[in-house]
Amino acid sequence: MSNIQEILKERILVLDGAMGTMLQRYKFQETDFRGERFKDWAHPLQGNNDLLSLTQPEAIAEVHRKYFAAGADIVETNTFSGTTIAMADYHMEELVYELNYESASIAKRVANEFTAKEPHKPRFVAGSIGPTNKTASMSPDVNDPGFRAISFEELRIAYKQQIEALLDGGADILLVETIFDTLNAKAALFAIEEVKEERTIEVPVMVSGTITDASGRTLSGQTAEAFLISISHIQILSVGFNCALGANQLVPHLEVLSSRTDYAVSAHPNAGLPNAFGEYDESPEQMAEQIKEYVEKGLVNIVGGCCGTTPEHITAIAKLVQQYAPRKVEKISMSV
Repeated sequence: MSNIQEILKERILVLDGAMGTMLQRYKFQETDFRGERFKDWAHPLQGNNDLLSLTQPEAIAEVHRKYFAAGADIVETNTFSGTTIAMADYHMEELVYELNYESASIAKRVANEFTAKEPHKPRFVAGSIGPTNKTASMSPDVNDPGFRAISFEELRIAYKQQIEALLDGGADILLVETIFDTLNAKAALFAIEEVKEERTIEVPVMVSGTITDASGRTLSGQTAEAFLISISHIQILSVGFNCALGANQLVPHLEVLSSRTDYAVSAHPNAGLPNAFGEYDESPEQMAEQIKEYVEKGLVNIVGGCCGTTPEHITAIAKLVQQYAPRKVEKISMSV
């Protein structure tokens, strides 16, 4: 397996774009989500994108193929909601291991196809670990600020199950992403360290927070610098930001990370801000033009897209970053 650390020194790596945006193109209905296996499931399943790894695996593989063909070096597994905590919405907690394992297997199979065709450009799979739909450091009830919907221990257990399945399925990297509550992320990172220790393995870990508004803070109130300090005790491959904002709004926050960390810096912003219909209007050309500022200033080592981005966006980004040197990385953690 090629060493991602060494490649990061040579060039800017390209992450894929949005899985959800691509799946919307298929216009899957309830029956498609259910497939034959879950046709009698007692609860509605439409919208459970992670489930499509079991019921529509070829569609998931096709999305990965399109992103690799567009120039992505790394694709994310279809596991953003792959914890018992998030799957409780669909009463599918028992399926969590299988969902993560199969999602990683599909992505790894496609990655291997492309690596075999282009050995000079090895492809990697990042196991996507989303934030869950609960927050450990804030109350969901304004009338009861001391209440917590989830504990650190519950998060740790849920994340550990997801992590084990992603690794068993073939994930090369673990990506703790869209972090709005750093305590949730710490539970995921703790679980990763546990699994590494138990299995006597090293795994590259990407950590990506999300700035939720113009104040430049995460939902749990941290600035970019505070977020960085909070997760710096862990040996990681990269730290960065994704989602919430368009590419140009992320620049000042990436500047903070870039100037204060020795790790690689990543960014996968949305295709602009959503319009009144919740859709993203920014064209591949517009987005690439904004990301140009990242690479001209030498802020990033890994760049891709989040909500609203497509293979067309990734093609434009991949073409752009080929012309620029990566940000210099001082600290090198483990190899893949």
